Amino acid sequence: MPRPTRAELAAAQDRTIADVLGRRGLEVLFCGINPSLYSGATGHHFARPGNRFWPALHRSGFTPRLLAPHEQHLLPDYGLGVTNLVARATARADELGDDELKAGGDRLRELVAEYRPQVVAVVGITAYRTAFAAPKAVVGAQAELFESVRVWVLPNPSGLNAHYQLDDLAAEFGQLRASLG
Repeated sequence: MPRPTRAELAAAQDRTIADVLGRRGLEVLFCGINPSLYSGATGHHFARPGNRFWPALHRSGFTPRLLAPHEQHLLPDYGLGVTNLVARATARADELGDDELKAGGDRLRELVAEYRPQVVAVVGITAYRTAFAAPKAVVGAQAELFESVRVWVLPNPSGLNAHYQLDDLAAEFGQLRASLG
């Protein structure tokens, strides 16, 4: 896939990208914070070079090979889906308001009620805390259920998240995978 130009990235501001949901009863519905401008320009989730979502997904055993963002349509074949708390693309997640995150949390609950995954996994602890009024939430399984669906929080896979290196991210994703049985 060719890299978007500066003009294409600028034009992607506030663009939305489609959810990858497939069928009801997915094993895991991953929920990002919101698309980056790069994702908005390409139409693919976690598309920005340096984002570690796809490598962590593979290293943790969710996929048999490393998928590229343009292969996101294959996720339902592995029992996986992807959505975002906030649909609009921004340069940085801190451009989102608390109200947007909370509204996104309501929308996520609706998706979970409709699609009934085994687990919904929010990637981004700070966004999760805001969206669901859970200021003390930590990475991992949450006590709260969404419509009887388990909730898991994973670290943000952005390359800007220096707290987690790829091996650490893959380990966290791996704990989620192991919890599926």
